[in-house]
Amino acid sequence: MKLVILDRDGVINQDSDAYIKTLEEWLPIPGAIDAIARLSRGGWTVAVATNQSGLARGYYSPDVLEAMHQRLRALVAEQGGDVGLILHCPHGPDEGCDCRKPKPGLLRRIGAHYGVPLDGVWFVGDARGDLEAALAAGCQPVLVKTGKGPRTLEKPLPAGTLVFDDLAAVADRLLARECTR
Repeated sequence: MKLVILDRDGVINQDSDAYIKTLEEWLPIPGAIDAIARLSRGGWTVAVATNQSGLARGYYSPDVLEAMHQRLRALVAEQGGDVGLILHCPHGPDEGCDCRKPKPGLLRRIGAHYGVPLDGVWFVGDARGDLEAALAAGCQPVLVKTGKGPRTLEKPLPAGTLVFDDLAAVADRLLARECTR
């Protein structure tokens, strides 16, 4: 199985320091939906691992979060693709869970769900916590320059981190890599 794991806010959709609290605020980053659909059509399983502490903070409900994910699935399906497992951490930063990135719990659950070892699986994020979670889970850390990506680039990145302009560029690389095998 070819598995790629994506962070959500700042990678797939626009991010906000004030949180994405409504379906209307959930706006895809240009090219992201197409990138997911292309990966899916190319035989990749695309999973999502996202921190959603806005749930713990009461900024939005589980139903609103589910509506955002249904919109994501519908937009990708319109382009002939599929989104696999979407897992979220509903906890606040001080709750001590094992699923909130930079901890690797969400990534490990995705690997277990698919029965895939995570060694070398690309985890695409825009924040340092994403990169740290990737390393902790044995994934290949991949940073995109969307969302918090430009801020993340202001400090040294973990060794071996791959950097791309956006999710479309990540998809281009993964799909091209398959053609050269």
